[in-house]
Amino acid sequence: MKKTEEKRVWRLEGYDTFEGGHDAFYPIEGEYESESAAQTAARQRLKKLERSQPSSSSGGQSSTGIQDRVYIVRPNGEKYRFSG
Repeated sequence: MKKTEEKRVWRLEGYDTFEGGHDAFYPIEGEYESESAAQTAARQRLKKLERSQPSSSSGGQSSTGIQDRVYIVRPNGEKYRFSG
């Protein structure tokens, strides 16, 4: 790879809904070479959250739920919420 080339990786971030605010974002380990790979990992993360923060007690991913959220971070740093 040339020095001028940047490694274009996709990442995941979590958002602690209960915590709220800008500081509620936290990195989720892993780097992905495509959006599709990042979406697959995000889907798996949501399944893990469902086991650790069940919708029945957290409200799930609904607008009133406090279950953690999952965001996909594009190579340019922009992010969007992944809801499955």
